[in-house]
Formats: sequence, structure tokens, C-alpha cells
Amino acid sequence: MKNYNWAALGCGDIAGQLAQEMSGKGRNLYGAANRTYAKAVEFAEKYGVHKVYDKIEDIFEDEDVDIIYIATPHNTHSEYLRKALRAGKHVLCEKSITLNAGELEEAVKLAEDNHVVLAEAMTIYHMPIYKHLSEIIASGRLGDLKLIQMNFGCYKEYDMSNRFFNPSLAGGAMLDIGVYALSFVRWFMSSKPDEIVSQVKYAPTKVDEQASILLKNREEEMAAVILSLHAQQPKRGMVSFDRGYIEIYEYTRGVEAVITFTEDGTKEVIKAGNKENALVYEVEDMEAAVSGKVNVMHLDYTRDVMDIMTSIRNQWGMKYPEEEQD
Repeated sequence: MKNYNWAALGCGDIAGQLAQEMSGKGRNLYGAANRTYAKAVEFAEKYGVHKVYDKIEDIFEDEDVDIIYIATPHNTHSEYLRKALRAGKHVLCEKSITLNAGELEEAVKLAEDNHVVLAEAMTIYHMPIYKHLSEIIASGRLGDLKLIQMNFGCYKEYDMSNRFFNPSLAGGAMLDIGVYALSFVRWFMSSKPDEIVSQVKYAPTKVDEQASILLKNREEEMAAVILSLHAQQPKRGMVSFDRGYIEIYEYTRGVEAVITFTEDGTKEVIKAGNKENALVYEVEDMEAAVSGKVNVMHLDYTRDVMDIMTSIRNQWGMKYPEEEQD
């Protein structure tokens, strides 16, 4: 497989994790760009990045860049996606890939028109444990899917200038942690949920601090999701079938699952992958997609999840400042 040149747009913690993991595999990022040039220089020196761009626009014009990794705040993604895709660059974009379904569909159309790969950096779709579990489920050992239960709660201090609670940075539980929970649900469900009921509790800044969501699809598979930015919960997913159920903790970078069989209560522990290699798995699948392997990035699931999140926020009547301007 060709060695592709990756460039990071945004030089925060997650871009640093990507650079570090790639370096551990003997590869360095080709380029880096950031709103603050000095931060990009510091990032490049720390991670051995070949090239630093004077301004963000230069990353799109560099003919030697194959894949751009967008790791900027949610509310900037759509603008950068347009520029990167129009420039003919493949793009792996941090979650949530856009603010809403309309922005995502515009990006999908640009990717199709320019014959490039567009994908969301969703670890769940690339961790080996999920691929292995899909094989077990497809074998029929567990029977039909009935119910999924999801928890994702973290405790963030009530600092309303922090990005988690800042509407100007598209803060809130849905786009920050809900995207993980709903991506987990979509991975296991046979089809996109078409019945959605939800409740929301707002932070003082009017972003969603806490939410409960019920979903059902045409196969009558059901899911319950609980999210919070101000109440710690175990990051736990449970997937229940006719003949047993699967439990996964720390599911965003899961490496272990426990299957309990209904008939006799016996347990089977499934292990696969390494959480320290989470972003490497994304890179490997992205490069496979760029090389022509179909649907390893699961853009179809990304679109379904964005449709769900947009539908839920429409139910709430909650918009971000950029959406108010539309």
C-alpha cells in the first residue's frame, strides 16, 4: 500500500495522540496547520512533523498532501471540509463531523464530486473488538437483537467558558459524547432507528447538559441512551439478544467484551485489539479506503447518526449560533 502524506489541521490533544501513535508505528505526520502559527510550530517540533503551514489555507493548496485530519472545534468543521474536499483532499474529520445533517450531506456531495474519501474519526468503527463481535453476531450464536442500553456520563466542572458548555464552540452532550453512544447503537442495530423519543436538561448556557433517548427501528430493535456532562457514569454498553447479552466497558476504545449466555449463565470473554492503537486502526482503515476498499470507514453509519442527532435537537428546538444564521 502507498505511504500517504497526512496533514493535521488543528494541533490540540487529539491531533497529538494521532501524531504520537503514528510515530510509534514508524511514521510521522507530513504537515500541520493551526489557527495560531506558533502552536503549529511547537506541535511540529514535538512530533517530528515535516512541514508547518504559515496559514491554514496553505494546507489545502499543498499538492503533496493526500489526507487531511481535521481536529478543530465542531463548529469549524463544515468550513474546512468544504475547502479540503474542493481541493481534492481525502478527509478524516474528528467527531462530530458536522453540526447537522444538512452540513454533512453537503460535504458528502463534495466528496463524491471530487472523487475523494470523506470519513469521521469514530474509534468504534475501527476497534478490532467490534469487528470480531459482528462476526459472532452474524454466526447466529446469540440470536436476534432485542435491546441496547448505553451509558456515557462524565463530570465536567461548571466552567461555562469551557468548550463543553460553550454554545459558540458547539458545546453540549450530544455532539461531544452522544455521538459515541449513538454510533455504538448504530453499529449493532440492523437499520437506522425511525422512532425517537428524548428528554433534555440544559446547562445555564442553554447547551444540552444531560439527555435521555429512546430509539426503535423497523425490526423493532430498541435502544436506551443516557448522557451527562455533569454526572459520572460508567462508559458501558450492553447489547441483548435472544440467547445472551454482550457487555462492553470503556466502549469508545473497547478491547474486551463479556458475553453471558441466557440458557445457563455461562460467560465468554472476548478480547481484541489495543486501546493505545485506537487512532492507528483509524489510519489503517482510512488508507485502505483511499486505496479503494469499500465502506471500511462506515460513512453510511456516520450519516445515520448525524440524522438522529439532528432530529433530536430539532425536537428540542436547540440550535447553535451558526445554525441560527442559516
